[in-house]
Amino acid sequence: MSFKVAVIGAGSLVFARTLFTDIMSVPEFRDIEVAFTDINADNLEKTRALCQQDLDANHIPVKIFATTDRREAFRGARYIVNCVRIGGLEGFETDIEIPLKYGVDQCVGDTLCVGGIMYGQRVIAEMLNFCKDIREVAEPGAIMLNYSNPNAMATWACNKYGGVKTIGLCHGEIHGEMQIAEVLGIPREELDIICAGINHQTWYISVKHKGEDMLPRILPGFLAHERFREEEKVRIDMLKRFGYYSTESNGHLSEYVAWYRKRPDEIRDWINLDSWINGETGGYLRVTREERNWFETDYPKILKEPPKKLDGSERGNEHCSYIMEALETGRRYRGHFNVMNEGCITNLPAESVVEVPCYVDGNGISVPKLGELPLGCAAVCSQSIWVQKLAVEAAVHGDVNLLKQAAMMDPLTGAVCNPPEIWQMIDEMLVAQEQWLPQYGEAIRQAKENLAKGNLIPAKDYKGAARLHEKTPAEVSAEREARKITV
Repeated sequence: MSFKVAVIGAGSLVFARTLFTDIMSVPEFRDIEVAFTDINADNLEKTRALCQQDLDANHIPVKIFATTDRREAFRGARYIVNCVRIGGLEGFETDIEIPLKYGVDQCVGDTLCVGGIMYGQRVIAEMLNFCKDIREVAEPGAIMLNYSNPNAMATWACNKYGGVKTIGLCHGEIHGEMQIAEVLGIPREELDIICAGINHQTWYISVKHKGEDMLPRILPGFLAHERFREEEKVRIDMLKRFGYYSTESNGHLSEYVAWYRKRPDEIRDWINLDSWINGETGGYLRVTREERNWFETDYPKILKEPPKKLDGSERGNEHCSYIMEALETGRRYRGHFNVMNEGCITNLPAESVVEVPCYVDGNGISVPKLGELPLGCAAVCSQSIWVQKLAVEAAVHGDVNLLKQAAMMDPLTGAVCNPPEIWQMIDEMLVAQEQWLPQYGEAIRQAKENLAKGNLIPAKDYKGAARLHEKTPAEVSAEREARKITV
């Protein structure tokens, strides 16, 4: 079979190569067309060269077309896989560092909280441009498979305003499923799991083993697990109080709600520093910088590593390739995707993006009707959905009032900052991110005037409650070698 796949943000070496390995592990896909595109020509070429090396070593005749012209990459494509980070690390740094001056201590800052809200403003503005190009030059009915965060906001905007069917994909629930299997001592393939909620705040509402309800065993299992009870304190506390385990990592979850990161002297009570994902201040920013610096330094060594095997043995669990395989071959696939709600979860707003179990085959993507979430779980999700809706409408229309209201309604931001602090913080972030926010021209001009008037609220000299040393490329390389990690 032959069709075209375009990967945008293909200069993201590790993730783009992972997705490409998965796609090319499908035997029927040996004659497809592949286009890579990115604004960073150097990283794009490095990724293309590595992936082409993998293809050649596996005797697959596909030749990757790489271009910085995304319209050419999209031309005739049936699937567009999106994994861009608008603003790159420069923009990401402002998402973390400016809020710290106001006491907002984030671990990741790319989904909710003030960092995620601002990231959404950058991503949505550009992804709507992607949608315009897809409508004009891609294959009619093309699907965008979106990995970019904030996933729910971006997926919402593209479906509502972009005119392109967009499915949001995330691997958080896969990791949680493996944890549950481990604490229960039951192989994952023997468990029947239903997850429902919103991206990064999805709940394992049903876990069964051969028809037996496993939910009552999950909390005792986590409390008895020597590692998880130290690494997942926020998730376990939420499990105790709401009755269901959450999909997202300890660090991520801690920044989506109001309770665990609002007091600097208590943050370390809830997090663990064995891995950044357990709650380190700016942890994802740190490891992303480390990975970039290591990649730029060690690229010649990476080229000499053994090529990826494309026989299926190195295929991962990311949903992307399995969705394509199901749609093209008719093989059934079940996974949890981010889709427009439209009545799937009846006690969440119909116009929202929910993460729910879906089925894919040759007839398309089917979304079952799940009914109501447990009330407490729905309440947690609903609070975030209203932040998302405000942020989406702000990004689409360049409405600074909605933007500031989104930040004000955000659980952690509102728990830490008062309204004048939020207004000033958003002004500062608008100015810092001006180059990526074309929809906010007049608001940025006004923000500059506001900041120039003086009499500003004094910023805090606060670097975060749990900051760790940033490793050098040599340290990262040595660590990867010790753990035998390849790209």
